[in-house]
Amino acid sequence: MASSPPPSATPAPAGPPAPPPSLAGLFLGMQQVALSSFGGGLSAWSQRIVVENRRWMSNEEFITGLTVARLFPGPNQINMAVYIGARFHGLAGALAALAGMLLLPFSVLLLIGLAYFYLHLVMAVDRVLAGVVAAAAGMALSMGFKILGEYRRDPLALLLAAASFLAMDVFHVRLIPLVLVLGPIAMALYWPRSPRPPAPAAGPEP
Repeated sequence: MASSPPPSATPAPAGPPAPPPSLAGLFLGMQQVALSSFGGGLSAWSQRIVVENRRWMSNEEFITGLTVARLFPGPNQINMAVYIGARFHGLAGALAALAGMLLLPFSVLLLIGLAYFYLHLVMAVDRVLAGVVAAAAGMALSMGFKILGEYRRDPLALLLAAASFLAMDVFHVRLIPLVLVLGPIAMALYWPRSPRPPAPAAGPEP
């Protein structure tokens, strides 16, 4: 008889989705994202807070929103905050999420910028900032692996991702031409198609 896997090897089931957030909840949630991601890694922190902690969206819904946010001009996570807020409360939600993303972090950034202006020549400050940047790179990489986990059984998605990577990293294709070319191709490949009706069964010959 095959032994059952130990409890640690069995993935924990995902919790049920939480009720839609209020305007105050959107503000505080986006503020938590912004204040958690010093040095970068906004997408990784946003996924962790919105999907894993607060359970406002599923991972697939989050990735869809992140894709939409990256197709529009401007900072990705600002677009993502607007997307999340508008999804739940329309224009008011978008403004609440945007305020949470920008208001307090902008104030903190002004204070940090003022402090850095006077302390940037101190060696310890430069070393601390280098460590923060390295941590941000690790968080961005973890976000990439989470997205990969969603599509690892989809060869077509992996092919499109590899084509995008080669175009940008090897051939140095700019983002806008790449989106204009690969975007319609991907939409055409994944466009839902109605199933073909079954062929009528051949009746007995007269």
